[in-house]
Amino acid sequence: MTDKPNFLPERLALLADLNAAQYLTEGLLSGKEDAPAIALNKTTEPLPHDGESRAELAPVRDLIDDAMYKFRDDRPTSADAWLAPRLHATLRLTRREAADRRIWNYLALGVAPDYVVWRHLVAKSEDAPPKVAARRFRGPAYTQAFARLWWAAELFRDGPDYGPVVTVCSNQDMLNTALRVDVIDHRPTAQATVRLMERGTVRTGREVNALVAAINASAATLMYDVVAPDAERDGRPLREWIEAAESAPAVPRRELPVGPYEEKTPERSVDVLVDHFAELFAGAPVRGRRDAGEETGSEV
Repeated sequence: MTDKPNFLPERLALLADLNAAQYLTEGLLSGKEDAPAIALNKTTEPLPHDGESRAELAPVRDLIDDAMYKFRDDRPTSADAWLAPRLHATLRLTRREAADRRIWNYLALGVAPDYVVWRHLVAKSEDAPPKVAARRFRGPAYTQAFARLWWAAELFRDGPDYGPVVTVCSNQDMLNTALRVDVIDHRPTAQATVRLMERGTVRTGREVNALVAAINASAATLMYDVVAPDAERDGRPLREWIEAAESAPAVPRRELPVGPYEEKTPERSVDVLVDHFAELFAGAPVRGRRDAGEETGSEV
């Protein structure tokens, strides 16, 4: 099985798509080879914030080691809900920084290829050997192993509260589907979907997919930001949170970390959309809606 890199520098870095592609060998994707750490690090570029504490590699690697140990006897999918908020709070990135695919390429190949293999090694059929999809190492934000967790935490946290992130990342269908639609960038929409999950209105993977599809389709005719306005965003709490990384301790492992002290989503706006989305879901086509015993969330 792919092992932890035998060389880890002190700082995180950027790895361009073209450079990342050359390391996505069949041996690595099948979990039979390690990433060539020394050669890989010769092709990287420094982070724009390389001189800051949040660019240190060790806290990220330690967090990933703890995730793999904590869930060593569970399904690897169980790690998502634990790791997502803690990864977000450890990296302390702006959205602009997180939109740069090169940092996620480096995390997947230069910092923790063993985690990517452990988490995403699957067999597509009984006759096919297990393999990791290349997009888990180098791919869009909604599929790349670490980008998907960071963006889930960013889009579903309620100000400093990461609780909703845990709810979303505990259901693979919500995690995999919601990140693909732009409407989730509207905070009241994101929190309303979480509320419906917490209430048990939507439970199964099919129900989650039907809900997200209905919400996205309705957004074409109903402007959610008008009927359910969000609080005006102030960039200062995020800047202060990032600056505080210079003296912040490691993120807690038992309790949830605390995010930027931004204003929470307006409760009235969330309530308006909860009622609207519940009506949408009631009329949405859900394959096997009456089937009993359907499991919550598909394994991906």
